[in-house]
Amino acid sequence: MTTTQSMNLLELQGVTVSFDGFLALNDLNLQLAPGELRAVIGPNGAGKTTFLDVITGKVKPTKGDVVFRGRSIAGRSEHHISRLGIGRKFQTPRVYQNLSPRRNLELAVRGPHGPAALLFGSLSAEQRDRVQHLLAVVGLERQAQQPAGGLSHGQKQWLEIAMLVAQDPELLLVDEPVAGLTDEETERTADLLKQLSGDHTVLVIEHDMEFIRDLQAPVTVLHEGHVLCEGSMDQVQNDPRVIEVYLGSDNPEEMA
Repeated sequence: MTTTQSMNLLELQGVTVSFDGFLALNDLNLQLAPGELRAVIGPNGAGKTTFLDVITGKVKPTKGDVVFRGRSIAGRSEHHISRLGIGRKFQTPRVYQNLSPRRNLELAVRGPHGPAALLFGSLSAEQRDRVQHLLAVVGLERQAQQPAGGLSHGQKQWLEIAMLVAQDPELLLVDEPVAGLTDEETERTADLLKQLSGDHTVLVIEHDMEFIRDLQAPVTVLHEGHVLCEGSMDQVQNDPRVIEVYLGSDNPEEMA
C-alpha cells in the first residue's frame, strides 16, 4: 500500500466510464480523507450520478480503479461494497411510510438479518440507546411514534440519513438532500451533515449553491466526467473555468 492510499479513505484513480462510446466519466481522479466533508457540484450531464454509481458498485469502470481503505473495490457487487462501509442516500427518501421513525431506525440498526429476526427479534440496550440518540440528532423525538408517511419532506430526508448512519458506514454518499426543502429545512440539513462529518466521511452532491456555501466544505466541480477544479466555495465561484462551463455567464454572482 502506498502512503497516499493509507492517508485517504477513498480514491478514484483515472476512472473512465463509457456507455456505447459516450464518456460519462473521463479520467476522473478524486481523493477523500477520513472524516472529511466534501461537496460535489456540476451542471447537468457532468457525471455526478455515474460518479456515485461507480463508488457504490452499480456501474463498473471501463478504465481506472476505485480504492476504499487501501483496497480496490472496482467491480465488486453493490451488496459487498455496502458491507465494507459505504452508504448511499438517494434523492427521494426511502423510508417505510407506514412505520414510525423509531421503528424505521430499529430496523436499520439491526442490519442485514432475516425477516423473522427483523420482525420479532429484540434490540440490545446499546441498540435502543443508538435509536434514541439518532432520533435526537435528526430532531424527530416528538414524531418518533407517528407514521413516517406523515412527516414533512425534510423530516423524511433526515430520517433516511439517520437510517443510513444507523448502519455505521465510514463513507456517507448523499445525493441532493435539500431538493424540495424549505429554507429552514435546508439550513438544518447543512447543520446535520456538518455534525455527522468527522465521525463519518460525508460526500454531498447538490445543486443548491446557498446550501453548498452553508456546508463550509471543500468543493469539487465536475464537468464532462472529470474534475474541473477544487477549492473553497469562494474560489470555485470565481474560477473563470467554472464561470464559463458551469454558468454559461461571466457573472459569478449567479452561482450564489
